[in-house]
Amino acid sequence: MAYQETQLQEISKKFQIYGEILHAETLKIGHINETYTATYDQGGTRVRYIHQKINRHVFRNPEAVMSNVMRVTTHIRKKLEARKSRDATRRSLIVIPTRDGKSYYQNGDNEVWRTFVFVEGVETYEAVQSPEQAFQAGRAFGEFQLLLVDLPGGRLHETIPDFHHTRSRFAALQKAIQEDRYNRAKDAKTEIEFALKHEPIVDVILDAMAKGKIPERVTHNDTKFNNVMLDVLTGEAMCIVDLDTVMPGCALYDFGDMVRTTTSPTLEDEPDLSKVRMQMPMFKKLAHGYLSSAGQFLTKSEKCHIAFSGKLITFEIGIRFLTDFLAGDTYFRIHRPAHNLDRCRTQFKLVESIERQEAAMQKYVDRIG
Repeated sequence: MAYQETQLQEISKKFQIYGEILHAETLKIGHINETYTATYDQGGTRVRYIHQKINRHVFRNPEAVMSNVMRVTTHIRKKLEARKSRDATRRSLIVIPTRDGKSYYQNGDNEVWRTFVFVEGVETYEAVQSPEQAFQAGRAFGEFQLLLVDLPGGRLHETIPDFHHTRSRFAALQKAIQEDRYNRAKDAKTEIEFALKHEPIVDVILDAMAKGKIPERVTHNDTKFNNVMLDVLTGEAMCIVDLDTVMPGCALYDFGDMVRTTTSPTLEDEPDLSKVRMQMPMFKKLAHGYLSSAGQFLTKSEKCHIAFSGKLITFEIGIRFLTDFLAGDTYFRIHRPAHNLDRCRTQFKLVESIERQEAAMQKYVDRIG
């Protein structure tokens, strides 16, 4: 992180925070934005806030991002207050406005900063540690979608266009294979064959949405487990974070990414493929938690594709890793040679595991949904 504490103190003065900043620390979460936790003295009590610089290379229209964030968080907070929810201020992010009432501050260097209330008494995990955590993640993201079903004010901005457009992702892979700029296709022959063989699944949800069988919804679009904050004492899911990709989408994409990131005991770059598998007990808890909230609004067609969505999104992320490997590792940060190819192999192994269990997964969903 490039910023010194004294520079961050100057940024902090631009927001409606009344008190003396004592110190700030880098918060090592996420891979996109620069994030800091800052401690203030307010009337003798220490209070923490989050200061964050938006990555403008990824989010090229920060005004649209913050417009979405403000609409979503304001709506969720109103609904939580209306139902008199316990710990309402810990269940949704709260944006601190600038001194002139805006949701973000842009300095002379064209940097865009925002500030949130720090949510206390919670923790996040890089990987699910128990079936109960899977249940909490499913319930939290399902409730997030449920709270936004009646979001007023028209369609949200698309902060990253075609983010989960599987046909576009597949076309990018085909182009990378054809160009093979770095002569890497020979090292990924098996993975390329696997990807091309699975082309028939690419358009299933896109076609259903185009025909109106599956509706467009307000979705999170980055439902990794580490985007759910859990209460440190009870383990209950409290707050969904990382809202920059909240935009129009498909509810199934959110659930599919949950399957990808919560049902396998490994991380997404596990080199030992023998460890990679879709664990049915974890899936059942995840699906149960998700449907306990999202089941209130999902259509029959959406429910019929729940198991399939896990396979589709895992495949989509796999082909993105493969594309980036072939194109010279320009998008995903790598930490070793062929890192993106390892990530791709892990995703494709998980796709195979889901395929073997897909019928049983959907049968369980049909029974509880």
